[in-house]
Amino acid sequence: MELPRISTVMSKLTQKVQGETVALADARMPAGEIAFAIGDIHGRNDLLLSVIERITKQDYVYEYQKRHIVLLGDYVDRGNMSKEVVQTLVDLDLPDFNIVTLDGNHEASMRGFLDEPLKGKRWLHFGGDATLRSYGVDFQLDTVTEVDIAAKSAELAAALPANHKEFLYGLKGYYSLGDFFFTHAGVNPKRSLADQTERDLLWIRSEFLTHDRLYEKVIVHGHSISAQPEFKDNRIGIDTGAFYSNDLTCLALYGRSKNIL
Repeated sequence: MELPRISTVMSKLTQKVQGETVALADARMPAGEIAFAIGDIHGRNDLLLSVIERITKQDYVYEYQKRHIVLLGDYVDRGNMSKEVVQTLVDLDLPDFNIVTLDGNHEASMRGFLDEPLKGKRWLHFGGDATLRSYGVDFQLDTVTEVDIAAKSAELAAALPANHKEFLYGLKGYYSLGDFFFTHAGVNPKRSLADQTERDLLWIRSEFLTHDRLYEKVIVHGHSISAQPEFKDNRIGIDTGAFYSNDLTCLALYGRSKNIL
């Protein structure tokens, strides 16, 4: 499925001529604005709460007129607190911040399992089993049958609070601020930012990671785990494998500064 065209929106945001690109060193936030991007959480509510507390306790943050927190998706699976992570984000009450929750491939897969259990059963093999258990659905991956899969999907649907379902089905595919384009996995180098598909934004990997030319904006993404945050000329990757490394990365962007909190 393709995302709606965003050409009109992007032209207003970038105010760039067609074909113009920006490098990391030159990329900047709009004047008077600061953004914090948070990488893949994967069921680590403990780390999420810690990062949010650190953001809100930075005195310099309140010198900016507009403050943004952009979460890059993959809130569920693998870690054992997926339900708690979603609850934290649903309840997040930070009136001084614009909160943006982006879609991740794991949320898309969870929706697929809810909508078409047998077609979406692959989700169970890359972390979905942990999410089921966090919602109180007893599940053993090694003995599951197709009948079980349909039943467990129904159990999960029944266990999801209405506001959790609304959250999962209301996530954004991308967000743009100044010279930065935020999305979960990355972008297809063969397409303009205005013409990206949902699949590329949520799933792309090698084609994006190996591309070394510049884009219309610097891409801020998660999805692909690295031991340390990756600062490349055309992108910043901040998935540091929180579910097993205990490191949930948060990137602070203001002016031309790009710092890890």
